[in-house]
Amino acid sequence: MVSRRRLLVAGGAVMAGLAFSRPETRSGKHSAYFDTLNTLLRREGIDRPVLLIDLERLDRNIDRVMATVNAAGGGYRIVTKSVPAAGLVDYIAERAGTRSLMVFHRPFLEEMARLRPNSDILIGKPLPLASLSRFYDGQHHRFDPERQLQWLVDSRDRLEQYLAFAKSRDVRLRVNLEIDVGLHRGGFDNAHTLHRALTLISENPGRLKFAGFMGYDAHVAALPPILAGFETTKVKARYADAIALLREQFPHLINETVTFNGAGSPTFRHYGRDSLLNDISVGSALLKPSHYDLDSLSDFEPSAFIASPVLKRRTSTGLPTLEWLAAPMRAWDGNRADTLFIYGGNWLAQPESPPGIELAEIYRSSNQEGYYASKAVDLAVDDFLFLRPSQSEAVLLQFGELIGVREGYVERRWPVLRQGMA
Repeated sequence: MVSRRRLLVAGGAVMAGLAFSRPETRSGKHSAYFDTLNTLLRREGIDRPVLLIDLERLDRNIDRVMATVNAAGGGYRIVTKSVPAAGLVDYIAERAGTRSLMVFHRPFLEEMARLRPNSDILIGKPLPLASLSRFYDGQHHRFDPERQLQWLVDSRDRLEQYLAFAKSRDVRLRVNLEIDVGLHRGGFDNAHTLHRALTLISENPGRLKFAGFMGYDAHVAALPPILAGFETTKVKARYADAIALLREQFPHLINETVTFNGAGSPTFRHYGRDSLLNDISVGSALLKPSHYDLDSLSDFEPSAFIASPVLKRRTSTGLPTLEWLAAPMRAWDGNRADTLFIYGGNWLAQPESPPGIELAEIYRSSNQEGYYASKAVDLAVDDFLFLRPSQSEAVLLQFGELIGVREGYVERRWPVLRQGMA
């Protein structure tokens, strides 16, 4: 028979264990940085979710990119899908001193050709033939595709398809050949297939012009550090082999404008003074969404945030139909004492400020998303909750315009690029 003493000891142990495992209550208020932004938005009468870009942080991030690009002795190409607003592209281009863009979407291509007719544009993925037809059906005005546009080609079949199109339209296409440097999602992956493609270009100089190579290696950043170094060496070797083949067997295709493009936000710092590249692409690192919290970008600063007004704040009442659990739940986890509802939601983003905010999964919504908070979290109705995007391109396009802020004031407003154009 268990003694009363043992029961008390066991019960005490259980209670101690429960107390130890009880969630620690988190609380806080906006830091001085976010408090300034909150004051700015309320002063400006902002009444909806907005995407803010901190221009001071952005400036410093641009300068960090250019330090690497300048050390490599090449050029910088802005990845427009990561900063999808013409005005923002202009802002970056002016500070970086570049006119080179990488574009992934035919409507974006048309808009950038219209708004930035002096651009040098490299298509970032192989596009369907219908995209070429739609583009050449349009008016380009001061933009000259034969001189300023590189179409990306990933296979001999696509190259033959593009060649037939060029003949049917009586145009000459600049083609950039995608090299599979290790990501294995397409591109020329051996010397034989690359040789055949270069031969076809050589045999059709009136319809095809060799523009260069593109090799994307962002997969390296996802590898364990011990493997990343070995893979970086392999990536460079694969690219070097392609350039060697070009120089040894097709030197007549090389000209002063040939583009050897590569890298990406996670890996551009792998290309320093020994770089094979003369064209380095970076986009997301400029805004540093949370997916890019990488050791290689540790000095970069998050510069884009979602700000959404708090519409409601109320004491948590438990789960629907289980309201009787509300008091025990609040007693057990003080972080769920209150529920906040914001304007909009369901973005690829996580709460950033104030601390202690947690998504209420039952209230996930793109209309009025719910978040839990402790009583000590200092956030009132009409204040702003700040969230940090996990990526840039898909998120930024959801807000219609981007708001550039500096020193507590709105300095710029940039409409985002249109996703659908006739």
